[in-house]
Order: sequence, then structure tokens, then C-alpha cells
Amino acid sequence: MLESAHAIVAEHADLERQLADPAVHADPAALRRLNKRYAALAPTVAAYQGWQTAVDDVAAAEELANEDEAFAEELPGLREARDAAEDKLRRLLIPRDPDDDRDVILEVKAGEGGEESALFAGDLLRMYLRYAERRGWRTEIIDATESDLGGYKDVSVAVKARGQLEPGDAPWALLKYEGGVHRVQRVPVTESQGRIHTSAAGVLVMPEVEDVTEVEIHDNDLKIDVYRSSGPGGQSVNTTDSAVRITHLPTGTVVSCQNEKSQLQNKESALRVLRARLLQVARDEAAAAASDARRSQVRTVDRSERIRTYNFPENRIADHRTGYKAYNLDHVLDGDLDPVVRSAVEMDEAARLAAVAGS
Repeated sequence: MLESAHAIVAEHADLERQLADPAVHADPAALRRLNKRYAALAPTVAAYQGWQTAVDDVAAAEELANEDEAFAEELPGLREARDAAEDKLRRLLIPRDPDDDRDVILEVKAGEGGEESALFAGDLLRMYLRYAERRGWRTEIIDATESDLGGYKDVSVAVKARGQLEPGDAPWALLKYEGGVHRVQRVPVTESQGRIHTSAAGVLVMPEVEDVTEVEIHDNDLKIDVYRSSGPGGQSVNTTDSAVRITHLPTGTVVSCQNEKSQLQNKESALRVLRARLLQVARDEAAAAASDARRSQVRTVDRSERIRTYNFPENRIADHRTGYKAYNLDHVLDGDLDPVVRSAVEMDEAARLAAVAGS
């Protein structure tokens, strides 16, 4: 643990020296990158300094305890503070997902169950929008295809943090565990006899590409089709060929956007989603190739995995990966998602700690 901490303290000091160099300020991209890394390391450096102070306090009290009872009385509290500081430092030193500080693009797609599945997709979207609101994040609907009864056949939303966050509090660090199949059990609005049906919706979470140079896309690799928008919308819907469909020929990835009024805006939105999908494909391939990375992640690469069940008659929510279960489904769907997400975070941290201890 000490070796990792010393390396981070040294890197933080080096970044501080670089940021003091006027030449760095002439390159906005480099300055932004250095500032982001410097800010990301700051909590770990502070935790290390706090732990060092706590260790020194215990050592000094132990040395003087035989001479002064007052120091002996302080020892239990000082040792408790030292252990707490060590635990905090150890958790901050757990190898982190390199994308944890990123914003995300989240897609919800209706699955089996027809209109009921589309309505459930709408419920999930509302849950994520409320959750983002509670955490002070900004949201932006990039594209949406509504169903006849008011749900969503598919919807894409960008989730962005505001300002500098503590490690582990950015959208990707928390929402990445939402990827997979979400199952709902309830009486559909279309069911006249009151029978409980089971349907599902899929959620795909991708880290948003911050710099377009991160994912190289060549114009020759793209097939771009334009067509007339459909569904609810403004005056331009169904009147102009503003909707855009982009096919990335090397991978066969297809992205469509029709929410914006202009063809150019829809193209930019589609490219934004395409970059995120291609980045996620690269991340998944890297994770699949590295067994250590697979063991350290709760979220599976297999998008077909059923991760959670929402049971309306019992007001119950259950996460099948972590074993979390609660009977406050109404609150969860209203955005109180933190306890569910934290169960996945804690399971992931435990796996990472075990990997560090075993290495």
C-alpha cells in the first residue's frame, strides 16, 4: 500500500511543478488534462497525509503513555482514528476504472413484452432522470422513439456532472453498473383480467467520448442516410428529411437520430452516440481479453444478463448480482437509486481489494 501511495504523492508533486510552468498554459488541451489528473489525485494525497499524521499521533502517544496517563487515555481514540484513516487510504488506492471520471450516454430499449415493455422503458428513463437530478447532474435527451401508449421503444440520454467531483461520484463510476436486462413483473395497463405479466427492457451505458480524437472515425467508413422523421415532435417532423441514420461499416454499428430539427444537428448527435458505442466496444474487448479486469468488475460484458427485477405487486426490487433486496420500489423508481447502486459499488470494491491483497 505504501509503495502505491508514495508513487501517487510523487506524481501529484510532479503535476504541480508542471502546472507552474507558464509554457503549459499555452496549450489548453494539455493544461486541461494535467488539471484533471491533478484534481483526481488530490483526495488520495490528502488521505495519505491524514494517515501519516494519525500514525505519528499514535506513535507519540505510545511513547509518552508511560510518563503521563493523559496520553494513555487518548490512545484508544487515536488508534481508532489511525485505523479509519488507513481504511480510507486503502480504498482510494484500489485500482480504479480509468473511465470513472467520465460522463455517460445511457440507452434504454424496450424488449420482450410489446407496449408493456415500452412503458417500463419509460419508467426506467424517469428513474434515471430523477436519480441524476438528485445528484445534481445535467441530462439531455439525445434521441427517442416513443410508443403508441406513451412509453419508449428506445431512448438515448446524456448524463453530465457539474463541476469537479470526488472520486467515485461521476456518472460513469455509478451508472456503469446499470448495463444489462431489467425485468418487470406487474399487471399491464392493457391487461383486462388483472394477470401479472413479465417483460423486460435493456439498458446500455457507455462512457462519453470527451475528445473526438479518442475514437478515430474516417468519413469513408460511414454510410449516412437521411429520411423523414416520425412520431411526436415539432412542426418539422414528417415534413423534412432531417432524420439521420449512420452506419459504421467496419463494425456494422448503426445509430439513428431524429429529435433535432436540422439534419446537421441530428448528424452530430448520431456521431456522438457512435463514438461512445465504439469506445465501449473497445473497452469491452480489452476487458474480455484480460482475466484480471473481468474478475474486478461487477458489470458483465454480456448485455443479455438479467441484472434486476422490479416486482410491482410486492413493491420489491432485487439485484441478482449483489443480492440486494428492498421493498421500496416506488421510491427507487422516483430516483432513490443510491442504495441499489452502492450495493454494486461495494461488491466491486471488495473484489478489487481481494485482487490487490492476492497480488
